[in-house]
This record gives sequence, C-alpha cells and structure tokens, in this order.
Amino acid sequence: MAFTLEINRLRQEVERALPVATEIRRDLHRHPELALEERRTAQVVLTRLQKLGVEALRVDETGALGLIQGGRPGPVVALRADMDALPVTEETGVPYASQHAGKMHACGHDGHTACLLGVAEVLSRLRQELPGTVKLIFQPAEEGGGGARRMVEAGVLQDPDVERIVALHSWPDLLAGQIGVRAGAMLAAVDTFQVTVRGRGGHGAHPHRCIDPILISARIIDAVQSIVSREVDPLESAVVTVGHIEGGKTRNVIPDTCFFEGTVRTLSEETRRHVQSVFMRTVNGVAAAHGATAEIAYHRELPVVINDAGVVDTLRDLGTELLGAENVAEIATPSMGGEDFSLYLEQVPGALFRLGVGPGRPALHASTFDFNDDALATGMLMLAGYVLREP
Repeated sequence: MAFTLEINRLRQEVERALPVATEIRRDLHRHPELALEERRTAQVVLTRLQKLGVEALRVDETGALGLIQGGRPGPVVALRADMDALPVTEETGVPYASQHAGKMHACGHDGHTACLLGVAEVLSRLRQELPGTVKLIFQPAEEGGGGARRMVEAGVLQDPDVERIVALHSWPDLLAGQIGVRAGAMLAAVDTFQVTVRGRGGHGAHPHRCIDPILISARIIDAVQSIVSREVDPLESAVVTVGHIEGGKTRNVIPDTCFFEGTVRTLSEETRRHVQSVFMRTVNGVAAAHGATAEIAYHRELPVVINDAGVVDTLRDLGTELLGAENVAEIATPSMGGEDFSLYLEQVPGALFRLGVGPGRPALHASTFDFNDDALATGMLMLAGYVLREP
C-alpha cells in the first residue's frame, strides 16, 4: 500500500477539518429530517461543498452529489453517506438534541454526513495529490423510501462511470478509533410482508357463527415462526418478524378482517426465495384450514450487502497502516440488519465497513443513541485515505 502523500500530512488535514465537521454534525443532529424530507440537510451539504470549491449539485430534490477531479490519473471512486433521520423521540439530553418532536438521528447518519463533508474539505486541499476522480454521494432515505435506488436511477454512478464505491456505518459494539471489515455478506437481504386475513365477523358471544380472523392471524403468526426452525438449513440464517398487528375495534365484536405485517431477513438468494415460498404456502394454508382467506403482499426490498474481497483487503491494509492492526476488527458473522448500500454494490464493486462509536453507546435506533464525535477523525481518515492511495 502506498500513498500519494505522507500519512502525517493526511492526519494533519483531517485534524484541520475536524472542528467544522463536528460543528456540522451537531447542527444536523439538532435538525433531523426523515426519509425524502432532507431538503435542509441537502442544502447544508451543497453550501459546504460550494464553499470548499467542490463541484456540487442537488439530486432528486433531497440528495446531493459532489465531484472532485484529482491532479493525477486514476480511477473514479465513489464515497457514500446517508442523511435521513428516524421517527423517534430523542431522549439523549445532549445540548444539541433534536429540536423537532418525534424525529432524531438515532442511527448515526448525522455523523456519516459530517464525515463525508470532512473528507470533502481534506480532498479539496489535496487535489493535486489525488489520483483520479472522487464522487461524494449524499443519499436521502436509507431508512426506507428507496433512497439508494433513487440515486442510482438519477445516474450518480455514471458520467463518469464509478469503478469502486465505499461507505461506512456507525457501530456501537466497536470503540471509537476502531473499524470492522468483512468480505462477502455483511448485512442481510430485506423483504417485507403485509397480510390481511378475511373471515366472517359477528357477536363475540357467538364465535361458532363466525370465522375469527384474529384467532386465525394468531395461528398464522405462530406458524410462520417455524419457518426458520424447520424449513431453513440450520447452517443458514433467516429471521421472520411480525412487528404490527391490528384487528377489531371493541371487545365483544369479532371483526371481518385482521391485518399484520413484518420483515424477513436472509443472507443468501437461495434461502431468500425458499423462505418467501414457504411463507406464502404457510399463510394461505393456515387461513384455508380455518375457512378464511389471506391476501398477501410480499415485497423483495433490498438484496444482501456483499462486500468485494479486493476492496475489503485494501480497507484492511489501510486501517492497519492508519489506525494500527489492533484497531481493525475482523467481523466473523454478518448482521441481520439491512442497508440499501447493497443497491450500489449490485452495480459496482465496493464495501461497507463498520465505524466504531463506542464505548457506552446504546443500540442503533434507540431513543438514547448519539453518534460519538470521537469517531469522526477515524471515518475521515479511512475514507480520504482510501481514495488517496496509489491506484
């Protein structure tokens, strides 16, 4: 691994950019915006890029793209950060807590965006040493809303064509200053389902005259839990979760319908197809056995995040050189969480690595989670370092 400049200079430029990145991170935390609402956030990004002299444009209303041409020949590499918040009421108590009720940055996307803006500042000063071209992708709507798909369809990987792409994600189980890498499956495929069970309503005192969709839904939900334990190879991984159920309006009336919805997570395409097939069979079969019908909407949302082995090798070597081998964790098993970064990886090779934000941080999506500003420098070093290495 070789760099186009001394590592100490890279560290100095990261330290120089760190105060503004921290300030931006906390500003974004105060003003969270949900998926496809990120107009203010995108404007903060565009204003900062323009101030740095980086070519910038808004993409699909709530996204942004920066382009930095290097002073040396080399590849076209993309770096991606997600910008959206979650519909969660913040309970951190920090001075820069969300000013918008029911919205907060509970997954660290404020930190991801600030990291990439910090990288923009570093690279804007090191253009002559930069080999090739860097695209800075600031993506909306990672937490649902199809943000990655929108950005890909808008052409962010084209003109010029991106050859590799890298992203990071906050990870409370790793300490600030550490990263985690893994080749192959890193995060699970995400599918969703909505089921409406149709029975026959009536008086709660006369269930024998009814076809109770609530009871039938309960039996379906119980049955689909056996998909993982009895239909999936024990050496494979799958999750079937029902997160919402709704049926009836009052205690003494059996309703006509009951609705429930949830998510399925898998780590291989074969298992993904199999679970979908068994889910459909089970839901329809249990409903029919009780004289009811089931309407099923099953959506294949996101593929598995599959990290390119070559890109991961580069990140591992880079982390060892910049952070020390003791701060580069090999991730033994993938997470069953999902990430729409997988949609970029369907188009070009790349990798997502974990950015440590511990210790003592709550779980991602918790109302008490807050990105650790001590992790900003590590993220900036890794992202800037990746594009500044010799191609």
